Parts: sequence; structure tokens; C-alpha cells
Amino acid sequence: MCASMALMEKRSMPVIAEMFATCDPVWSDLREEAVRMAAAEPALASFVHATILNHERLEAALSYHLAQKLGNDDVGAMQLRQVFDQAFADAPSLGDDVRADLSAIFERDPAVNTYVEPFLFFKGFHALQAYRVTHWLWLKGRKPMALHFQSRISEVFSLDAHPAARIGRGVMIDHGTGVVIGETAVIEDDVSMLHGVTLGGTGKEQGDRHPKVRRGVMIGANATILGNIEVGAYSRVGAGSVVLTAVPERCTVAGVPAKVIGCAGCDQPSHEMNQLIEEYSGDYQI
Repeated sequence: MCASMALMEKRSMPVIAEMFATCDPVWSDLREEAVRMAAAEPALASFVHATILNHERLEAALSYHLAQKLGNDDVGAMQLRQVFDQAFADAPSLGDDVRADLSAIFERDPAVNTYVEPFLFFKGFHALQAYRVTHWLWLKGRKPMALHFQSRISEVFSLDAHPAARIGRGVMIDHGTGVVIGETAVIEDDVSMLHGVTLGGTGKEQGDRHPKVRRGVMIGANATILGNIEVGAYSRVGAGSVVLTAVPERCTVAGVPAKVIGCAGCDQPSHEMNQLIEEYSGDYQI
């Protein structure tokens, strides 16, 4: 037995638990919350144990959970779980993305009080994590399987993200229903968007044809952003807006078609999630 293992055996269980919590605080907190949920809701206890408490790592729990949701007669849950496990093993950074996304929801969504709530029940989170595996498959050249995943994600979670799109970490897609993300779209880190957002093209043109959403942007519900245009860092797009031209950094745009109506109102719009927009009386223009 190596010295480190011998030392571990001498440690008390609370000390070991504390060490693991320090290494992976999100997973540690999520497990503790799952224990409390199972005790408080006996009808959910089996589900909580099967989905979270029976697994040693967050990645394994997520693989099981998503496979159960996305498996069907065409490709079963066990086969899908193998694909998820392969992705996490081949690209460990995917696990970092999961934790960053889960933390983003915990910090930004006023309806969330625990990590376990979005992990188990929020389809915006589920769809985003499943997309991450479709993107891994796409980069590996496994395009038919990536497209199968895309189709199932759309059917089950009502979110349609092309596997070739590029999405950063620390992203919150609230609710997720009706979100469409095109093939050449880019979403950088720390972006927040609500339901019904479309990042689309403008017609049948080929090549790079979808929006580039830069870091820290907040996009309101049912906003539509079309074409190969840039939404500048730390800007806001008002709910229901139709954006057809580039958005400057740290500005707020709203309307149909959208126009600049003021500054972003804060340093980090995607964190503040302030969707109340007052029209600016100055001469800002896109």
C-alpha cells in the first residue's frame, strides 16, 4: 500500500469528506442537497439515489440522468450513456463546463436555492449539457450520432442547437423552450439567455452566417438575432427584439428592428439579469 493510501486510511471519514468537498465543492453540495431531498420526499428517494447518490462523480451522475431522458427505441439509454461517458473521459474540460453552467444557474436564477434543483429538473441545463456532447461528437467526426442527439434534444427539451455551434462555459439558458442556435453561431462565456431566443441566419447563404454573442451578454425572452453579426461584450438585448445589425459593447438594444437605447446599465448584465429597460433619450445608434 502506498504511503498516501495508508495516510487516507488513518483519516476519519469527516476529514475525507471535507477533502473531497474541497476538491469538488459543487458535487459535494449537490450530494448533500440530494440526501435532504430524498429524506424530505420519500416518493422521490429512489429517483434521487439512482440519479445522484449511486454515483461517485458528477460526470457519471449526469451521464446516467441524460441517457435516461434521451434514450429511445432507436438508441437505448445504455448506449447513450456509453457515449456520454466516452465524451467526459476524452474531454475532461466538459466536466468543468458542467460545473460552471450549474454555478451560473445557482448564482443568477432567483428561483434556484440549491444545485440539485437545476441538475434534476431544469431542461435548459439538461439541453445545454447534452449539446456539449453533440459538439464533442461533431468534432470527432461522428456527425450522424451528433445529429441524432440534436434531434432528440429538440424533441425532449424543446431546444435546438446545431452540434457545430460553439458555446462557452458559465452559460445559463433559462427554461430553454424554443431556443434555436444555428450552425455557425458562437456564444462566449458567462452569457445568459431566456426562452424563445433565436440565433439564426438571414436566408440560404452558405458559410459563416450566424451571430457571435460575446462574453457577459444577456438576451431577453423571444429575442431574435439574425446573420453573421456581433453582439458586443456585456451588452443587453431586450425581450422580443429583432436584431439585424451589430450591437456595440456595453449597450442595451431593444425594438423591432432593434436599436441602441442606452448603456447596459451595469458591468455584468448576464449576472444581474435586469430585464427592465428604460429608453435612453440620447443619440445612441447602431
